[in-house]
Amino acid sequence: MEALKGSFMSSLKIPSTPARLHKTQFLNFQFCSIPTSFLKSIQRDTSRSKLFTTLSSSPVSTEPIDPTDSLPETDTQEEKFDWFSQWYPVMPVCDLDKRVPHAKRVIGFDVVVWWDRNESSWKVFDDACPHRLAPLSEGRIDQWGRLQCVYHGWCFNGSGDCKFIPQAPPDGPPVHTFKKACVAAYPSTVQNGILWFWPNTNPEYKDILSKKKPPYFPELDDPSYVKPMANREFPFGYEILIENLVDPSHHFIPFSSVICKNKLDREGGAPIDISIEKLDKNGFQATRNGGNSKFMAPCTYYSAVSPPTSVSSSGNSKEPSSNVPQRKVLLIFYCIPVSPGKSRLIFTFPRNFGVWIDKIIPRWVFHLGQNLVLDSDLYLLHIEEHKIMEVGPSNWQKACFVPTKSDAQVVAFRKWLKKYSDCQINWGEKFSGGLPPTPPKEQLMDRYWSHVVNCSSCRVAYKGLNALEVVLQVMAIVSIGIVAATKQNVLSAVTRTALVLMAVLCFAASRWLAHFIYKNFHFHDYNHALL
Repeated sequence: MEALKGSFMSSLKIPSTPARLHKTQFLNFQFCSIPTSFLKSIQRDTSRSKLFTTLSSSPVSTEPIDPTDSLPETDTQEEKFDWFSQWYPVMPVCDLDKRVPHAKRVIGFDVVVWWDRNESSWKVFDDACPHRLAPLSEGRIDQWGRLQCVYHGWCFNGSGDCKFIPQAPPDGPPVHTFKKACVAAYPSTVQNGILWFWPNTNPEYKDILSKKKPPYFPELDDPSYVKPMANREFPFGYEILIENLVDPSHHFIPFSSVICKNKLDREGGAPIDISIEKLDKNGFQATRNGGNSKFMAPCTYYSAVSPPTSVSSSGNSKEPSSNVPQRKVLLIFYCIPVSPGKSRLIFTFPRNFGVWIDKIIPRWVFHLGQNLVLDSDLYLLHIEEHKIMEVGPSNWQKACFVPTKSDAQVVAFRKWLKKYSDCQINWGEKFSGGLPPTPPKEQLMDRYWSHVVNCSSCRVAYKGLNALEVVLQVMAIVSIGIVAATKQNVLSAVTRTALVLMAVLCFAASRWLAHFIYKNFHFHDYNHALL
């Protein structure tokens, strides 16, 4: 086991101190050597960085360059983006419990997600009982597989029809068949392991799946790929979430050890030449050296990454064999608007190499490092959103100075938002504007309610680790109790010493475990100046 652990740790290059995990280590899967061609490209980037620094000291125009100005106009009319005629991801199916209903909010809609075992499918309903508007998500699934409101016991089938009202007399009028007794059922589907819903219950959208489908990635259904998923709630809005994800100049960067050897700064800072190839109502597409990316409005952003090829003993890159499938990894993000100042992220990084790691390491272990990275920007982004709201979303480009090509995707997203949605999400009549106040930092960055309760793997790990903490404390107390209650001549000195030592070790382990649980499942503070 020690040999296996050593092999795994060396292959992943996991740092010994999780608190110092940087973004550049988030996807640092070093399963193969780095080719010399890649090293040379990094050296060229370093030279460009020096040139950029030299040029920046000379007088230049301070007007920011819009990387999308040269794009051809693909829309003859500036048709506005319809936020309520789109598919929205709700949650990964792997994190939904079929035994209970789940409360979720998506683009301002409070919905209840539940498993209809009669139709063997997930359903998305309006989270309000038509009787007295009690939340159906607080109800239960009864013995006949119906969704039951816990307030007065009304029951609904998978189509939203009311099937039973306990208070209605059996010989009276069939009030449960009235249209007003039904609950709104939204079109929904499961694709790529994610539950999607269409936020419109008009009859014309009943068969919308046959006309328009959610974005599809064949890699997520390919058995040769591993695709562990994760989800996270954030205390900042959808716009800030997408900005953060499409900004590669601060992102986690693969092959960070190579970049560090070239003495770039620890965030991987260097000029990044990004070109926006297309921008229209459906999103935008970008290319840069080493990959391409695409934003598919309103929620999906992905980036394709090709890991380096192997290197021969002479230092030259080997050509991949035609019989060996090309190594490939995708970074797929689903950015979900929840409400003003709230968003949800579902992400997965499918890859067709190093698949054995995910078979032996539980999903929650990877989430520890991923949450560490996601939290590192959380407070900054929350404050940033409030400052943007102060100047007004329409004044974003006046307030922010974005002169380099590394900001091309951020500028493209803001241009898309301005052109097709008047600089902000259309919430309908649900919200009047304004952001929720800033809570204390410990509450703002709490991981338990933003991730653990919504993740099946982390939830099980959290319960197991807490149970282990209690077991260690009990063992410590029992060991001391045995020593105290037993006469001195009954136990030998060696046995008494061993029991005392075990009690001390169990107590120390329980204290360490309590700290580990709190720091990884509740709150982890950041002081970037000391990291």
